[in-house]
Order: sequence, then structure tokens, then C-alpha cells
Amino acid sequence: MDSEDRVPQDIIAIFHASFHPTKGSIIDWSLKASEDLDLSHVEFSCLPSGLHLIERDVVYFTKDDHQGVCVFRRRQTSEHGHRGFRLSSLGILLAKSPRPRPWKHVAALKVLVNTIYSALEDRDALEPLDEDWDPARAFFEERKIRRPDLGGMGSWQGWSAELEGVHSDASPTVHLPHLLRILGPSSLTLYKHILGRRRVLIITLPPVEAACILCQVAADTCYQEQVSEQPSGDSQDECDDPTPRPLKGRSSAGVKVLGMVTLNDLDKLDFESKTGRGWIACTTDSIFLDKPSYYDLLIDLRSATPNTRPNFHVSKPVEQPNGRSPSHRLSSVRFTWSDVRLWTELDRLLQLDSEDSLDSCCDPSLHSGKGHHSHGSSWTDVWRVYEDVCVMCAGLWMGAWRNTSGALYSGASRRSENGGSIRLEGEDDLSLRTRSTPHIRNIGLGIEGRPPGNTLPSGLGVRTPRAIRRASTMTSWTWAGGKNSDNRDSQPRATTEDAPTPSSGMFIPGQRNNVPEPTAREGAAAIARRERQVLTTLALLDAFHANTSAILLRLAALLEMRKAQQQSPRRADADNSPSSVAGTQTVLFTPKDVMSFELGPFSGLDARFVEWLGEEYGGGMRVLVKRGWKDLVGLILGLG
Repeated sequence: MDSEDRVPQDIIAIFHASFHPTKGSIIDWSLKASEDLDLSHVEFSCLPSGLHLIERDVVYFTKDDHQGVCVFRRRQTSEHGHRGFRLSSLGILLAKSPRPRPWKHVAALKVLVNTIYSALEDRDALEPLDEDWDPARAFFEERKIRRPDLGGMGSWQGWSAELEGVHSDASPTVHLPHLLRILGPSSLTLYKHILGRRRVLIITLPPVEAACILCQVAADTCYQEQVSEQPSGDSQDECDDPTPRPLKGRSSAGVKVLGMVTLNDLDKLDFESKTGRGWIACTTDSIFLDKPSYYDLLIDLRSATPNTRPNFHVSKPVEQPNGRSPSHRLSSVRFTWSDVRLWTELDRLLQLDSEDSLDSCCDPSLHSGKGHHSHGSSWTDVWRVYEDVCVMCAGLWMGAWRNTSGALYSGASRRSENGGSIRLEGEDDLSLRTRSTPHIRNIGLGIEGRPPGNTLPSGLGVRTPRAIRRASTMTSWTWAGGKNSDNRDSQPRATTEDAPTPSSGMFIPGQRNNVPEPTAREGAAAIARRERQVLTTLALLDAFHANTSAILLRLAALLEMRKAQQQSPRRADADNSPSSVAGTQTVLFTPKDVMSFELGPFSGLDARFVEWLGEEYGGGMRVLVKRGWKDLVGLILGLG
């Protein structure tokens, strides 16, 4: 039987959590593969605050090192003490594996919940009897763990194998385009925190499934680099190659996805923070706003509307004069100008599969009671206009400073006529094929690695790459110079006839219910739409992967340069050579070094990002970025 059609056998426990009017959240039934498994406190993650306001939901969570998922239901009752509703969740825990996939069980788990509760409704009962759990017992026996290796179900073999199957729509990763459209350029701030293995918390309103999915999607943007033994390619096989050897991180696993957390998980957050692996979680408890010491980045989805972005906040330490004041405070943060290059490329890829409406399950504004307004056009959104202005200004800024930064690779040439362009060159085509080693183009020629080929895969219509090339809504100003700008004016522009058919939204397990059976024509359109979304997701992941590879290669080159300076007797006393502080070797980077990463030398976030990379990939060395006024003035005057 094909692996796509096999029932996954990786469950170690199934349980039922409910809210008791006097005892609170409890586990009233469970079945475990081993009696040594502890299920205590898992009920709090399955019944988070605010879930009583909705009828149904899907919640992803973790218990120790096990990932899990539960299906929530709210049932009406007239019983005394229940305030008109019974709240309960049926959940499962999965065995530990390199790549647990709880979403593969969601569809079957929803059917199981409906079966159990329908039997109770048929006999007008609310408390299940022992025989009512027989379907759950059968579910557990069919899917419980039988082999330590899980039959290969817990391994990861690349994004193509992950997303190209017939059940690819069940994977949260295919909603990466939705994440980028919702967060906009600020999604690159999230990307930097994930790559730097920081602590990220998403605060949301019920339903929470969308926030749980966003956690998984955000972690997947850097997953390929973080789990690979050779993050930046196989250049180490070529001994005579001047390219620096790839760096290996301290952690061999990706950023940990904790899913839903509550105030009961403060000890868990503290423990996970000490591992250095980094984590991302979501919560409905607003009191976390008063506890910024537990995380590094906070994303507030509650503030999202159809015309505004979610708010981003970073946690910053503050002095405690009396020892009792808060040790950290929240500070608003947005994207930096250095993010424009990567965002321009990502947005160009998004336009190849543009949809007029976001998926309702991935749009937090649709669950916050803030609906669309008739006058809510893009020009009435102050923040989006501000984003456009920033993109335009960043193009001018990048054009002014680009000539002063060093090439990422030896021999990397730059075309002077494109010095002020913020639109990346390259054919607008995508490919489903993946590679074990990324091909990274030169600066100015695009950042996503792709194999040769000038045609789109079959199934995407008759549109040619040139016909679907059009300007991004977020980067409407394109500053081009030289003959390329003349050539670009002569190229045909896309019309509404060339655009993809508007979509009513992609499917997420557990979000939509009682969907009518599609007709043959609707089914074919849905398949084509899903293929386009998978194609776009693979291209976006490829872009993130190539950008990460370029950054790590540059970091490796700088560290090798500093080591050479330390070994050289003439330059042993150089200001930037490594020094030993408290037993840890410290390497100083200048603002010019930060610019060589294609980052902003005046951005505090970019400076911290480089230091985070040094902490993870420095091999025991500590990286510090010099940002004194002398360093910045020297950079402006060309003395850096």
C-alpha cells in the first residue's frame, strides 16, 4: 500500500477532556499505549480560555516531547452549573519522531467525534457510557504505535515528498502563501527570529486552529536548514574550492512548535527557553502581554483587520532600579529596509498564484468580529500605504549603499545598470522539482534557487511566464535604470484575463464542515487550485532556503576571515580579530560586515539577527556587532 494511503500508526494515547462545573478542566477518559505515559495538565491545552465562545475548533499542542491535536465541541445543555453548554475535546498524542504530523489524524478524529456525540444525542444523553467509547478504542487500536521507526511515517524526506502527495492539502505548510499575505513584509521579522532560534508567541482570539497552523508554517520556513547536516550545500567535498565550509548549528532539530500554551505552561516555556532550540507557540491568554520576559517576539493577531496587519512586538530588557519593576518591556517592531529585497522576491512569487480573497481559516480578522467595510480600499489603509512608501525609499537606499557592500561570493558580479532596482531579475517561472543542493543566483538576479527550465508545470493553464509577470501590489514602484528599464517597458503586461480564477479559499482540516460535494467541474478547479498553491509553496520555501544558505555562507566566510586574522602575527592585535572573554571566543563585526549580509547597518534588529546566527552557527564563538557612533559615522564617510 502506498505511504499516502496508509493509516498512520504513531498514536500513543487518546483521551477525552471536559470542563466540570466545580473541578474545572479534567480528563474523564483515556487510553494509553503505556501506563508510564503521563497525561497530567494536558486538559488545559485542550480547553484554552475563550473556547466557550465558539461551537467547534481544532487545537494543536504538545505534552513534554510529544505533539498532539484535539477536536473541540460545544454542546448545549440545560444541566445546572454548566451555564447552558458542555465543553469537551477528544485528543490524541503522537510518538516522538523527527517530523510528527498530527494533522494527518484530524479528518478521522472529526469523524470519530461526530460518531460519539451523535450516539449521545440519539438517546438524549450527555454523559457517555463505557460502550460509547468503543469507536474511540477501535480508532486507537488501528492507529496506535507498533514499530519504533513508525514505519517511516515520522521521517522527513524533503518538501517535494511532503507536499506533492494526494493528501498535500492536509499539511499546514501549504498555507505559507496565506501567512505571507496576512503578515506582509513583517513576516520577515518572524523569519529572522525563527532562523535565530528565538522564542515566538502568537496571541489570538478563538478559534485557535489558524494560529496553531501559523506556528507550524513559520517553523517550516527554516526547517530545511535547521535539520540538515550540511545547511549550505556540499562544498566541503571540494577541497580546492575557495568557498567556505558550511556551518553546522548547535541544534540538529527545527524550532520546536509548542502549539497552544496557557498560564499553566509557564514552567514549560522556561524549560524550553533554556534548551537554546527556540520555540513558537500561540495562546488566548492576554495576561502574557504582562510577561514579556518569557518570549522574544509577540505577534498580536487580535489587532488584524482586513485592512491592517497584526501588531509585532519585541521584548527588550530594562534596568530594575528597585529590583521589583518588570525586567522586560514590549516595543513595537516592523520590517526593516533590508527585508525589501527578499520580500520583493516572495511577493513576486505570490503574484504568480494571486487570489482575490484570503482563505477564511487563515485570516484572523474574520474571527475577531472586524468585518470588511465598504470603504476599506487599499488607499484608506494608512499602514499599507506606509509599507509602499517604505519599499520605495528602501529601493533608493539600497541603490545608494549597494556599491559599498562586498559580494556574497567571490566572483559575484553586479550589473551597474541595476544598481537602484529593487525588483529582482529573473524569469517568473516556478518548478516543482527540488534539489539536494541549492543554486543561488548572483546579487540582483533573484534569490530563489531553481533548476533550468522556462516552462511552468502542466496543469497551470496556458499562461506563459512573460504573460503572468506583473508588478506587486506591495512594491508598485520599480526603480530600474539602464537599458533594462527600456526593455521592461516593451514587455506585455498581464490583464485580468491572464490572472488565475479567483478562489473561494483553500481547505484546512477541521475548519470547514458540511461542505457540499463538488461537481466534476468544481472538483477539477479545486485540484488545479491546490496544485497551484503547492507549486507556490515550494517556490517560497525554495526562496527562503536559498536566502538562508547565502546568509550562512557569508557568516562562514567572515568567521574564517577572523580566524585567519587571529593566526596572522601581523594582525593579531586588530580590533576585529577574535578575543577571549570569560572563556568564550568573541568576534567583533563592523557595520560594513553587517552590510555584506545584505542587511541594514543602522538596524538594531539586523545587528541582533547577526549575533543570533553567531550564537547558533559560530561553533562556540560569540559574535558582537559594533554599533557605536564612531562605527556608524565611519561607515557613512567610507572609513569602515
